[in-house]
Amino acid sequence: MPAAPAVAVALTFVWLGMVLAISFLEAPLKFRAPDVTIRIGLGIGRLVFTALNAVETVLAAGLVVTAVIVAPPTTAAVAGAVAVAVLLIQLAAVRPRLTRRSNAVLAGAGSDAPRSHAHLVYVAFEIVKVAALVVAGVALLAG
Repeated sequence: MPAAPAVAVALTFVWLGMVLAISFLEAPLKFRAPDVTIRIGLGIGRLVFTALNAVETVLAAGLVVTAVIVAPPTTAAVAGAVAVAVLLIQLAAVRPRLTRRSNAVLAGAGSDAPRSHAHLVYVAFEIVKVAALVVAGVALLAG
């Protein structure tokens, strides 16, 4: 396999692994740890997801660059574009709403802060992103 497609495969599966590990393993488990309060869990989550989203942005940019260098199979290109678009939507539209909610909780509003459905929207987008990355990675390997 030439270098650019191999890099695209690696970027895709590293991105997939990070999303699975953080969003579907670390995030829910941290609230089950002894003595982790909502405030502590939110503080940790904000740090972790800020770092994850920064790394995701770099990986997405790498995928775009490799797609420009070597045209991937159509299925991989479309799935990769979906993953990148989902990330952009999460960063531009969903994360700000989650940040407002967590700011209110961390400021002490706690259960008095208005409930936000943004978390469920973020999780739904994570599921779409995981599916897109799986399809893109498999298509790149087959391509």
